[in-house]
Amino acid sequence: MIKKLLLILLTLSINAVAQPAIKSMNNQPALIPYPQKMEWKKGQFAIKNYKSIIIENASLNHEAELLQKQLKEIGLILPIKRESLNEPGIVLKLGKVDAPDTTSEAYKLSITASSITITGAGKAGLFYGLQTFKQLINNKHIQACSITDWPAFSWRGYMIDAGRNYQPMDLLKQQIDVLAAYKLNIFHFHFTEDIAWRLESKLYPQLTAPETMIRNKGKFYTQNELKELITYCKDRHITLVPEIDMPGHSAAFKRAMKTDMQSDSGLLIVKNILKEFCETFDVPYLHIGADEVKITNKNFLPEVTALIEKQGKKVIGWEPGGEFTESTIRQLWSENATKVSVNPNVKYIDSRHLYVNHMDPLECVVSIFKGKISNLDKGNNAALGGTLCIWPDRRVSKPEDVFMQTAVYPAMLAFAERSWRGGGEPGWLTYVGLDGAKEVKVFKEFEDRLMKHKKHYFSKMPFPYQAQAHLKWKFYGPFNNDGDLTKKFYPEETKDIDTSKAALTAVGGTFILRHWWGPLVKGLIENPEENTTWYATTKIWSDKNQLMNFWIGFNNISRSYGSDSPNEGTWDNRKSQVFVNGKPVAPPLWKQAGAKGNLEVPLIDEGYEYREPTKVQLKKGWNTILVKLPVKSFKGKDWQNPEKWMFTVVPWL
Repeated sequence: MIKKLLLILLTLSINAVAQPAIKSMNNQPALIPYPQKMEWKKGQFAIKNYKSIIIENASLNHEAELLQKQLKEIGLILPIKRESLNEPGIVLKLGKVDAPDTTSEAYKLSITASSITITGAGKAGLFYGLQTFKQLINNKHIQACSITDWPAFSWRGYMIDAGRNYQPMDLLKQQIDVLAAYKLNIFHFHFTEDIAWRLESKLYPQLTAPETMIRNKGKFYTQNELKELITYCKDRHITLVPEIDMPGHSAAFKRAMKTDMQSDSGLLIVKNILKEFCETFDVPYLHIGADEVKITNKNFLPEVTALIEKQGKKVIGWEPGGEFTESTIRQLWSENATKVSVNPNVKYIDSRHLYVNHMDPLECVVSIFKGKISNLDKGNNAALGGTLCIWPDRRVSKPEDVFMQTAVYPAMLAFAERSWRGGGEPGWLTYVGLDGAKEVKVFKEFEDRLMKHKKHYFSKMPFPYQAQAHLKWKFYGPFNNDGDLTKKFYPEETKDIDTSKAALTAVGGTFILRHWWGPLVKGLIENPEENTTWYATTKIWSDKNQLMNFWIGFNNISRSYGSDSPNEGTWDNRKSQVFVNGKPVAPPLWKQAGAKGNLEVPLIDEGYEYREPTKVQLKKGWNTILVKLPVKSFKGKDWQNPEKWMFTVVPWL
C-alpha cells in the first residue's frame, strides 16, 4: 500500500525544468554532494572483478588501506600492489585534475571494465574521490562513469556547541565521520560558555571544577581528548577549529577564577590560558568569539590577538563583534555584518541564516539547499565559504536529543551539497516553491537523493526529515478575523471548496506564512497582514481505511529560546487547527502543557520531530486535509516567544 501511495503522491509533483547540471538519474546511485562534472556511461561491473588496489608508491598506503576498509565492509578483500599485472584493478594516484581553480581537493574518477582510477590533485582530493566511490557502489556493483570534481568553497564547516550541553567523545566522532563522508572540511568546536568551561587546563584546574558548571557538572574534555579529536579530524582531511569564547560568554570563567576576563588580573589569566593552549595543541586557527559583550577594556582584544598570532595561529572572531584587526578572520552571524563582506582586506566565513537551531526540520533543508553562501556562486580570496551552526542553548535531557530536536544531519547534507557545488539563490527562502516553478523540480531531485541517503546511511542515526516535495497545497485568504481567532470563513464552512478561488498553490510540507524575522526571511505570503486567517488544503490517497502516521505542527520552538509550551487542548497560541475529511484532528496531550519557557527545562514533545507521530484516520480513496491558520499580532508575547506563523503537515512514507 505504501508503495502505491507514494506513486500516487508523486503524480502531484510539479512540472518544472531540471537544473542543467544534474539530470534525472532515478536508476543511478544517489550522490551527495553531486559532482561538478558527471558523465554516466553504459555498463555495470561487479566490484569483485577488480583484483587489487594499485598505488605508485608507499606514500599512498594510508589511502589504499582506507579503500581496503571500505571494501571489507561489503565483504570484499583486495590486496595492495604496486602494479596491475594485466588484470582489472583499482588505481589510486596523485596527478593533475582539470579544475577551474588550483586546489588539492579536486579529483577525477573513471570507471571502466578494465580499471577504476581515482586521481587526486592532492591527498585531500584522493580522499574525496574515495567518498564518492563508496556512494557509487550498489549491491557490490558499480556503474561506468567519468567524474571530474572540485569544491566551490574552500571552507565548508560545521560547528557544534558542547559548552552548554556536553557531548561525549563517541558522539563527536560520529559527527566528524559524517562531515568526512560528505566532503566538509572544518569542525568548529565551541566548548567554553556561560554554562560551563569544558576544556582542561593544567595551569587552572578550577576552570573545570563541577561546582563552576550549571549543566553536566564535571563533564569536560581533557587535553589528551582534544588532541585525539584533532588527530581524528586530520586523518579525515578536516581542520578542527577550537573556540575559546572571550571576553563574553565567560560567566563560567568568572565563577572559577573569581574575576572578570576584562579586569587586569583576568586578562593575565586569559593570556596564560592562551599560551598553554597554543603550546599544547597543533591547530592553525583559534576562534575567540568576542560577540554579544560590552568591551570595557580596550586593550583586551588587541593584546589577545597579538599573543595568538605571535604563537603562529590565525585568529577568528564573530561579526558583529569586537573591533578586530584586519588580520582577524570574521565569521558572519547577522545581516549587520555586511560591511565586512565588502572589505577586500578581510577574510570571512558566512554563517548568516545557517543557525539550524532556529529552524523547522523541513524548512532548514529547503533554506540551506536554496541558500547562496556569501551571496556568491563560489568562494574567493576573501569569501572563504560557510559554517553550519548548531546551538542547543536549551538544556537537553540527553546528548542525543540535540540530533532529534534539531535536524542536524539532514541540514549537514543540504549544506554539503551547497558548499561543494556553489550556486543557490539570494536571500533566505523557507518553502519548496510555487506550483510550476523551476525551483521545485530542482529541490525534488535533491530530496530524492537525500531520502536514499537517509535509508542507506542513517538508518541507525537520528535523521528527522520526511519527503515533502510531492505535496501540493492550495491556499485561500486573507480573511479579516478582526482579532477573533475562532472566526470561521468560507473554506471551513463548505464541503466542496471552489479551487478556482485559491490565492496560490505551493509545494512542500512546511510553510511559514510569516517568519519572526520577516521580511528579511521570506515567508510564503508576500504581504502578510495581522488579524487575518488563511486556509490551506491538499488531498491524500489511501487504498483502504486506516490510521496513518503524520508529522503535524504549528509552532516550531527554537532551541535557542526559552519559549513556552503549548496550552492544554491547543496546537498553538493562535488556535490553529487541522481537519481531515471535515473532522478536527486533536492536538497532542502535551506532557508539560502551558509550562512557562525556561532554558533549564528541556523540551519533551513540543516539536513533531521528537514526539510520537500524530495518527490520522484516513478513509479508502481521496482524503481532504484542511489547515486553518489564524493570527492576531505579529509581535510575540516577548523575545523568548516570537510569532512564527507556520504549519507542518506531512505523512510518513
